[in-house]
Amino acid sequence: MTTTSTALTRPQSRKMIAGVCAGLAARYGWRTGRVRLVFVLSCLLPGPQFVAYIVLWALMPRSP
Repeated sequence: MTTTSTALTRPQSRKMIAGVCAGLAARYGWRTGRVRLVFVLSCLLPGPQFVAYIVLWALMPRSP
């Protein structure tokens, strides 16, 4: 497993929409594609996935 970052930030590169999935992947040492796939698959289930994404977008600072 790769080393993890200590800060939860949205990267300026490697982002598709807002960088939330890329930021989560970098923070926990996961692959970005897998985090995006899990998010897309979770959207098929009922729940507040889009609301959680928007909240994380608003709360996660951009990386310098």
